[in-house]
Formats: sequence, C-alpha cells, structure tokens
Amino acid sequence: MNRQSDSTRETSSALNEQIYSTRNLWSGILFGLGLIAFLDEVVFHQLLRWHHFYDQSTTDIGLISDGLFHAFSWFATIGGLFLFADLRRRNALWLTRWWGGVFLGAGIFQLYDGTVQHKVMGIHQIRYVENVIIYDIIWNVFAILLIVIGVILTRRTAGKNQPGGRVSSERV
Repeated sequence: MNRQSDSTRETSSALNEQIYSTRNLWSGILFGLGLIAFLDEVVFHQLLRWHHFYDQSTTDIGLISDGLFHAFSWFATIGGLFLFADLRRRNALWLTRWWGGVFLGAGIFQLYDGTVQHKVMGIHQIRYVENVIIYDIIWNVFAILLIVIGVILTRRTAGKNQPGGRVSSERV
C-alpha cells in the first residue's frame, strides 16, 4: 500500500511540475519586475532624487508619475506573491525556477528602463550629469547580469525533475 501511494504521489508531483512550471516562472517574473521597480522608485526617485518617472514636465507631474509608477510596481509584486502563495498551497512551488523568474523579471525591466525609457523615449535619465554614459553602462550591465543569472537558473529547471521527484522538495 505504501509503495502504491508513493508512486501516486510521485506521479502527482511530476504532473504538478509540468502544469505549474510556467506559473512558477511567471510568479517570479512578476515579483522580480515589481521588486526592481520598487527599488528604483525608492532609491533613485525618492532617496537620491536623481529623477522622476517622467521628467519632461513640471515637478508636480513628475511626482504624480512617480506615484503611478510606484502603484504599478506594487501591483506586480503583489500579483507575483499571490501566485507564489497559490503554488505553495498546491505543493507546486519550484524555488529554483521561481528565482530564475525573479532575476529575469528584474533584469528585463532594468534593461527596458535603461534602453527604451532612458534613451529611446527619453522620459528621464538615470542622473542628470555630463557623463551620463557611465551611469548608463553600469545600469545596463547590471541588467544583463540579472538576465544571465535568470537564464542560468531557468535553464537548470527546463525539462528536469526536482530531486526526489517532487516540485516542492526544495526548502522554502
């Protein structure tokens, strides 16, 4: 009887892995995107006051844009955490894959911000100084590093079973 229930549990866990693999990744992506956007808002917009989300108008508009950006970052973070809680409840949490998503989400947002928002759209710069290129390089290299870490972690989980045949065998 124990062997049969162990076999059933392993089959159920393998099925969970297939079904919830994408959800683990997206939960991490949403959380990572929200987290890095929140850190950007707090550190660069509020504490250092280097820029606002939208710097092409008045300070009041800049502050309003910061508030909307802050709300967006929290919606993404909370959405990722709701998915995380659901995965954990279903015994389908795969932490390595989830962390891969966190790094991917953070890196993709950071690279998008550094290239599209800063350079293509020109809605703000990292910092308004003469040699902004140094800040741009550091910003985008950090983004690429986050993406590389995310890709490595995600590839480790692509099509592989977790140790012990269970998705949630990793400690939370």
